[in-house]
Amino acid sequence: MVTLQTIQAAVARIRDSIFLSPFVRSETFSKLTGNAIYFKLENLQMTGSYKERGALNKILLLTEEEKRRGVIAASAGNHAQAVAYHATKRGIAAQICMPLTTPIVKVSATRGFGAEVILSGTNYDETCQEALRRCAEQGLTFIHPFDDEAVISGQGSLGLEMLGQQSDIDVLVVPVGGGGLIGGVACAVKETSPKVRVIGVQTSKLPSMKAALEHGSPVSLPAKSTIADGIAVRCAGSVTFPLVQRYVDDIVTVDEEEIANAILLLLEKEKTLTEGAGAVASAAVLQHKIHFAGKKVGVFIGGGNIDVSLLSRIIERGLVKDGRLVRLRIHLPDHPGALQKLAGVIASQKANIVETNYDRAYYGVLLGDTVIDITMETRGPENIAELTAALDAAGYPHERVL
Repeated sequence: MVTLQTIQAAVARIRDSIFLSPFVRSETFSKLTGNAIYFKLENLQMTGSYKERGALNKILLLTEEEKRRGVIAASAGNHAQAVAYHATKRGIAAQICMPLTTPIVKVSATRGFGAEVILSGTNYDETCQEALRRCAEQGLTFIHPFDDEAVISGQGSLGLEMLGQQSDIDVLVVPVGGGGLIGGVACAVKETSPKVRVIGVQTSKLPSMKAALEHGSPVSLPAKSTIADGIAVRCAGSVTFPLVQRYVDDIVTVDEEEIANAILLLLEKEKTLTEGAGAVASAAVLQHKIHFAGKKVGVFIGGGNIDVSLLSRIIERGLVKDGRLVRLRIHLPDHPGALQKLAGVIASQKANIVETNYDRAYYGVLLGDTVIDITMETRGPENIAELTAALDAAGYPHERVL
């Protein structure tokens, strides 16, 4: 069983090997939400996420025979890196099965920590089956990413750690995938300070724990793709579910755009890099999914292992949403000097052209005219309104490309 005692034992066991991550106030998010927001920055751990806590606690409980045989895990990334790092550091051979769709940054990092990486399956369930097959075939010890009492107890160390850092916290907002993190944290917190509210956050693409609570038992949801791939779990854990059912006050969901917006705001305003799964809790408070005011709210930043190409797309979409990047399709005469005149109108509004694309055959272009798609950096929605008004005044037909 996972109890306050097993979590306290885990704290003592892993304390010397785990970074005491900051639990710091965010002035920006506090102002935006009407609460005193404190971020628990677990993205600063050696492997970039809180997963080290549970993985290390499990590894330290292995028998000498189990250490000799080696360990295996199935993970999309963060649990993989945690197992690879702490097992290899202690001379224990580690195999990690990862889905074929795992971002290359996570695959490379896992190999870099010394594990043998096996790419298998198109989703976590298929990957896990391969790991279990290898486990039985080779006599390895399987380290589950969330549905294991030692792993849950290790993750629960975060609950006691945060209470030690901010004893008067009112609410904790925690990412939820299979439930290992929130199960351990909620148990630790509620058994120590029952008045603290614990709120879970899932992606609306795969709200498996929320569905389990509504159904009364774990249910399997269809696989879906999400930028919060670290919590893309189709079915809540059989060990974690009773803990969540007993200790967690509520679970809310956030969608893809809300997660992307939180990633961008954390990066720009907080100088904090986090992946999709690590940003869902901050997305929930930012979008006022957590209905509190004037409270001291602890928010988990769970992991920082984001694929740089995905980050680039998130930043670009965020700039479009904020009105700092706009694309206009403009009709103009096709003769020398026409583009120069148009550029003058754009320059007068202090917009910066970053990309152009001509077309003379499509979009209903008249013979002798052309259409040009122009992507511009602007100062925000008001600047876009000023720009379109100037184009209207200069006689340029145009439309916004979304």
